[in-house]
Amino acid sequence: MKKIIGILCLFVMISSCEKDDFCTQNPVTPKLILRFYDDADRTSTKQAESLYVWAANKDSIFVNIATDSLVLPLNGNTNQTIYNFSKAGLIEQLTINYMAENEYVSRSCGFKIHFSDISFAPSNNWITDFTTIETTLENQNAAHVQVFH
Repeated sequence: MKKIIGILCLFVMISSCEKDDFCTQNPVTPKLILRFYDDADRTSTKQAESLYVWAANKDSIFVNIATDSLVLPLNGNTNQTIYNFSKAGLIEQLTINYMAENEYVSRSCGFKIHFSDISFAPSNNWITDFTTIETTLENQNAAHVQVFH
C-alpha cells in the first residue's frame, strides 16, 4: 500500500510541473530603416549633418548627429507616424502611412506588430527625393527607404 501511495505522490508531483516559458523566437517589432544618399551621386551615401529628429508632439530622438542612416520606431497604435527632421534650420516633415496588425508569436513571446503597405509623404524642404525599397517591414539588416538630399 505504501508503494502505491508513493507512486501516486510521485505522479502528482511530476504532472503538476509546468513547462518553462522562454521566448526562443525573435518577436521584436521591426523598425523603419532610412538611408541617406547624395542627390548628385545617387549611388553614394551622404551623411546628414547636424540632424535633429523627433516624432510629432514628442521629444527629440536624435539630437545634433551626423549619420547616413536612421532606425526609427513606428507607432503600432495608429496607422500613421509623423517624424520631423531638422537640418541647417530647415524642418522636413515625413509622414509615414501603413497598416499595423498585431501578430501572435507564442505564449512566452506574446505579440509583435507587423507593418505593411508603407507609404511616405515628405514636405520637400531639404529632402529632394526618396525611393521606397520595401513596403513591408521584415528585413532589419537593410534600408527600407533611400532618402536623397
